[in-house]
Amino acid sequence: MIFHCPICKQPMQQDGNRCFCSKGHSYDRAAEGYFHLLPSNKMHSKHPGDSKQMVRSRRDFLEQNHYQLFSDTLNQLIVKYLSDHSNQGHPAVLLDAGCGEGYYTGRMAQALGAAELAPEIAGFDISKFAVKAAAKRYPNIEFAVASIFAIPVADQAVDCLVNVFAPIVEEEFARVVRPGGVMLLVVPGERHLFGLKEILYENPYENEHRKTEYSGFSFVERIPVSGKLLLESPKTIQDLFAMTPYYWKTPVEGSRRLQETTRLETEIQFDFLVYRRDFAGK
Repeated sequence: MIFHCPICKQPMQQDGNRCFCSKGHSYDRAAEGYFHLLPSNKMHSKHPGDSKQMVRSRRDFLEQNHYQLFSDTLNQLIVKYLSDHSNQGHPAVLLDAGCGEGYYTGRMAQALGAAELAPEIAGFDISKFAVKAAAKRYPNIEFAVASIFAIPVADQAVDCLVNVFAPIVEEEFARVVRPGGVMLLVVPGERHLFGLKEILYENPYENEHRKTEYSGFSFVERIPVSGKLLLESPKTIQDLFAMTPYYWKTPVEGSRRLQETTRLETEIQFDFLVYRRDFAGK
């Protein structure tokens, strides 16, 4: 398995519907096909992460291909950088850190298959509801419920780590990505969803321009991708809102204005940031 034991950090083997480590820790596979690798003492609520409704909203929105422009760019970059690994003599490992309901993970797997690349692919998220949805839809990908702050993966085990709009945990990413491997971060551009924020807030603000330096990594390139989004379905507008961080921090009045909105036009912007893991001593 790509994942290791979250308690003792030992490698695990899978035997049917359970996996276990040499220390005797054992985990049952859920009916949907994933493993729950988030220890109970690391759970700060009964159901951490996105709720069932938020996961459903994200899936409904993404599967209408509103963000296909971004997914296509991500796929191109993954194929480009994992093609560099094709002569290494062993399968590459691709890890989607904060995979959500698996939309991007599944499309990456399809693109890699079309390019005749066959890495081992895994994804994890802290939301059980998200991972359950991902595992049901993509049974050939290894999924787990886990924390991005304590990734249950061995040191230097990952050739390509992908992080789309999830928390960036510098130390953990540097630990799990092998020297020479790639980290690909996807962050919102400065004007991403500005039209939505004009409805939600009295004083809408642009997103901050993220720093491009992370300890243990060398910056390779930044690829900005932008477009326009026109939504004319109140449900789809609400689905978009439910999959954003604004869902948690919008004033009541802003939420009311959005509920009354039947047409939304907004800019959408993603920045793709590519890094190479440094070799020792660099």
